[in-house]
Amino acid sequence: MGEKVVMNTARITNYWKRIIDTMNDGLMLIGPEGNIIMVNQAFERLTDYTPEEIIGRHCTVLECDACEKVIQNDGKTRCALFERGHEDIKSCRCLIRKKDGEWLPALKNASVLRDDDDLPVGVVETISDLSELHKLEEEVDRLTRRIDYGEGFHGMVGKSPAMQKVFSLLEKSARSDAPVVIYGESGTGKELAAQAIHALGPRRRAPFIQFNCAALNEALIESELFGHAKGSFTGAYRHHIGRFEAAHGGDIFLDEIGDVPLAVQVKLLRVLEARQIERVGDHSPIPVDVRLIMATNRNLATLVSEKKFREDLFFRINVFPIYLPPLRARREDIPLLIGAFIERLCHKTEKSITGLSNTAMQLMMDYSWPGNVRELKSALDYAFIVSEGRTIQPDDLPASIRVAEPASESRSRPSGLRGLPGSRWPESSPDVLSKVPAEKTALINALRETGGNQTRAAQLLGINRVTVWNRMRKYGINLEKELKM
Repeated sequence: MGEKVVMNTARITNYWKRIIDTMNDGLMLIGPEGNIIMVNQAFERLTDYTPEEIIGRHCTVLECDACEKVIQNDGKTRCALFERGHEDIKSCRCLIRKKDGEWLPALKNASVLRDDDDLPVGVVETISDLSELHKLEEEVDRLTRRIDYGEGFHGMVGKSPAMQKVFSLLEKSARSDAPVVIYGESGTGKELAAQAIHALGPRRRAPFIQFNCAALNEALIESELFGHAKGSFTGAYRHHIGRFEAAHGGDIFLDEIGDVPLAVQVKLLRVLEARQIERVGDHSPIPVDVRLIMATNRNLATLVSEKKFREDLFFRINVFPIYLPPLRARREDIPLLIGAFIERLCHKTEKSITGLSNTAMQLMMDYSWPGNVRELKSALDYAFIVSEGRTIQPDDLPASIRVAEPASESRSRPSGLRGLPGSRWPESSPDVLSKVPAEKTALINALRETGGNQTRAAQLLGINRVTVWNRMRKYGINLEKELKM
């Protein structure tokens, strides 16, 4: 019986190559000097290397950004897996460079092979393709940041002439591949507008990659947009694919484009003109096919005159400008927005709130809404927490709304929007993006209501804590002084 098993095992051994070629995961065998000895068919499919091209070459040809190496006495590098005391089995997520230079997101499992004397004679590694998982993770990340505004035009609610004009422009811009700049105050829905352009356009099935240009410093912005090579700067422990490369074939949305440093603006212009990028620390050009969608709450023409934004880049991107009106310029949409938010909040909280009392609705209609739709949503979030009845009363609203002076439409609306609602829409206006003094008043009221808690004040206003801190600096608000008043 034992001899028969040995004979069957020997016979099966003759078919080992066919056996490993049935695997979906790539497999390679690496010798003690780091040279690739054998690969299976899945490895060929994943990397595009044929056995003739890869066998005999050093494993560093794959440029795995998670490999650990040690320097030997002769100055050569050696895989850390072969070192004494190192774990024999290791699993990690990494990026592997394929034959054509593209990066493959992968899960790599490595196991050291040892002889009878416990000396390493090789390493067997399996490579699992994580490309689809990588795309799903990006999609989940995008969806978690998305704000659901209920039913409407791709999440945007509004029946006013101003918003109907916006919806029409979004549909028209989606048919083109020209750059789009979405102008609007904070909280007007610029991200939703960008998502609508992507959803309506021919690239809808390709990636939609977002990036906030105001979130990072110059060096990190460049790395995030264009990617970097391993070792290109301190802390670059592995290769990093930039947003442009990730958006290849689809759309890239650059929020707060007006805050991009001048040095990075030069590279953005080069990308638009040459349609290729260079990773930080790697001078090999990489072609990219992306449609550029941008947004800003600043006036780019004014920034150009102040030498804070490159004129050539401005004319290159300002092909299709779209202006989102502030909420105070489309007050007839406030009841629609309230209804959409209440329906969503009822489903989320399982409360049975039917609407606002007449007095509460009047307060909402009279308020100037410096934080726009985002502030309106935040106010209703607050009301749902406080309210104990089926109808939201004035006392259920944030203090910033209850104590605010009624804002007449002519006084609160920027001059560039005074014709709205109507048939004319300003194609450009320095006043469209002007900040209203009510922004300061709303912030002070929110800080007083929360006892100076900046995080809670941010939640009331529908903005983040950093914005609260920036506005306090901007308006010279002394927290201790304001709380005593």
